[in-house]
Parts: sequence; C-alpha cells; structure tokens
Amino acid sequence: MTYKIIKKMPSIEDFISAHPISDKAMASVKKDIGEVQDILSGRDNRLLFIVGPCSAWPKEAVLEYAKRLKKLSDSIDKKVKVMMRVYIQKPRTVRGWLGPVNQPDPFAPADISKGIAYCREMMVKVIEMGLPIADEALFTHNAKGFAELLSWMAIGARSVEDQEHRIFASGADCPVGMKNGTSGSIDVAVNGISAAQHKHVAVIDGYQVETQGNAYAHLVLRGGETGPNYHPEHVHSAKKMFEKHKIKNQAILIDGSHDNCKVDGVKSGARQASVILESMTYMKTDPEYRKLVRGFMIESFLKDGAQKLEGKDTETIDRDGLSITDPCLGWKETEELLKEVAKQHE
Repeated sequence: MTYKIIKKMPSIEDFISAHPISDKAMASVKKDIGEVQDILSGRDNRLLFIVGPCSAWPKEAVLEYAKRLKKLSDSIDKKVKVMMRVYIQKPRTVRGWLGPVNQPDPFAPADISKGIAYCREMMVKVIEMGLPIADEALFTHNAKGFAELLSWMAIGARSVEDQEHRIFASGADCPVGMKNGTSGSIDVAVNGISAAQHKHVAVIDGYQVETQGNAYAHLVLRGGETGPNYHPEHVHSAKKMFEKHKIKNQAILIDGSHDNCKVDGVKSGARQASVILESMTYMKTDPEYRKLVRGFMIESFLKDGAQKLEGKDTETIDRDGLSITDPCLGWKETEELLKEVAKQHE
C-alpha cells in the first residue's frame, strides 16, 4: 500500500483508561439496548425517537443539547423512548470533513488520536447524564472504544451494500438500522438486514471469529434519488421483502431527514417535522403501517439550519449549536415535535 506514516497511535486501551465509563452507566447501556429490542419486536408499545446533531461538534454545544434532551426525554418517557445522535463520523459523497473522530478541530490538520479522546470523552459524558446514544458505523476498524457505548447503530446508505459493514452489524451488541441506498432502493437494505441477521466468519481484533447474527437488524427509510419513501406504499413494499427474506423482528424507522425532507431538491431541516407528523397520521389510518413503523429519526441541534465551513475560520464559525454539516431542526421546534408525537401516540 502507498501511504506516509504520520505517527504511531496509542492503544485504544489508553483512551478507554483516560476516559472511563462508570459501572452504573454501562448497566444503563445494556438496559437501553434491551428496551430498544423490545420496541423493535413489538413487546414495548413505545416509539423509538433518535434525535440529535447531524455531526457531534463542537463538544460544548453537544453537551448543552444533551442536558436539554435529557429533561425532555424524562417528560415523555412513557410514550417515547428518546435516544441521542452522537455522530462522530461523517460519510461523504466526494470529499469533506469526516467528523470529530478524524478532525476534532475542523480548521486544524486531522489528528485521529486527539479525535478519539475528544469523542470518547463526549460520548461518556452524555451517557453518564442518563441518555442512550446512537452513531453510524462508518470506520469499522476504529470501533473499539465506541461501539460498546452505543444502544443503537446505523449502517448508512453508502455502506449498506458493503460486506464488511454487514458482517460488523451481524456481530454488534446493539440493534442496527440498515438504511436504504442513496438511489432509494429498499431491496439493498433488506438484503443487508438478512445478511446481518445471520452468522458470519471473519477476522476481528486479530482473531478468526464467528458472529452470532443480529436478530434486531431493521430497516431505516431515508428517501432516495427518486424522492421520499416514508409513505404507506413504501412500507407495504418493504413488508413483502421482509416476508420473502424471512426477516425476524420486522421493524422500520422513518428518517425524517436526508431525501425524505427535500423541497425542490434541497434538503430542508424544517421539513423533517412535517415528515414525522405525516407518518403519525398514517399510523392512525393504516394498521400495517402502525405495526411496522416503530419510530423515527431526525437531525436536530440548538439552532435551526446549518452553516458552511467554507469561508469560515476558527474566529467566525458559530460554535453555539449551529450544524456544520446538514441543516437541523432547532431546539424549540424539536421540543414541540417530540411532545406532539408523545401526545398523539396511543
């Protein structure tokens, strides 16, 4: 391989020791995993709602968001189980900032050792507040130190056809949501779910292992190039594919963001609320939709919208909770949406 060595990385055990998580918090992670499994299987009638910044940066704003979300979560917990997005890795169609785990300061050179410490500390603090967290599995080789902190994990639209990600999902401790492809194809995601629910032999951490299969791998509908795909006809189509592949614990999450929230081809953070509330209406009128759709995802931060890194520097960038990647729903609108979802849910 052709590359230039920059520096030797510390062991992941060093990072874990520097930013430990309490036994109480780890017990909460296991409890949260069990509750998510129960929601996906239908044993728990609550809705799952995964909400938080498109990208978890900067740390101070993320932690302020977590404090607010914890208070809101406690107030609606009987109807909605809230989980916070703490997305530390960002997939890119071509090029761009890869997230705080690679580059904790977007205006400084990439520094993965600083990024791991930055993100591990941030994730632990959110969990210690009492919030379960979610992330996307992008760089699977850097999973240790992070994966064990998650109560839910996503396999993104660009990764869902990748065999390594499917095997990784097969061995994950937590439920894994497999997103439909960027084209909008649901088939590739259901194929991924089927693969993730089965055992695989692979090399992990220097050992030949057999994954045990993830019975709670499930579908996330996020829209695609052909338009949104959260409507009843898309859910019914997914149901047929589930039956064909004999999928266990058949469940769908509706992603209110990405191609489901585009207006005239442009992503709208504000449109996410309409997608979720429209889906809630379908739940009331379509029994199969209600049976399959177990929850939602949105991108949300302290401030509404987004800012571009281009043309900014460390002095002019807004660090008070305005996304530097995709546009987010602001806090006030987020709070109103989650309360409305809890109010409508039966």
